[in-house]
Amino acid sequence: MSAIEELYQDLIIDHSKDPRNFKKLINNTHKAFGNNPLCGDKLHLELRILHDVIEDAAFTGDGCAISKATASLMTEILKGKTTFEALKLFNDFHSMLVGNAMYDGNVLGKLIVFQGIKQFPMRVKCATLAFHTLQAAINKKEGASTE
Repeated sequence: MSAIEELYQDLIIDHSKDPRNFKKLINNTHKAFGNNPLCGDKLHLELRILHDVIEDAAFTGDGCAISKATASLMTEILKGKTTFEALKLFNDFHSMLVGNAMYDGNVLGKLIVFQGIKQFPMRVKCATLAFHTLQAAINKKEGASTE
């Protein structure tokens, strides 16, 4: 399998064409806007966090297949996690994408499918946009950018 075929594996294509949790979230407690000016990706992330647990997560926006698939998979995995676990997920995901061997594949779950993106440095920002936006939302910041 070539590197580009690996990048667009079936799971990524599925989540980009039929993103899960692609909706407005009623009764959100946290939200942020994410922007990747290099690719043109824009993401609105909404979370419902009660007692430090992410009860629900949803997103809207427009972006490339990588950013949309990442947001879709991320919002699925976040449900039921504490904010600490969510931020660890971000750290492990980012470490994996930049080639740092210090990440836990068990924590990443299906997000491990993005491992091949490290071969495409320009696509790393597309893949991390949802996570930068997550970090902003948890910290009650209005937005995040991959600049």
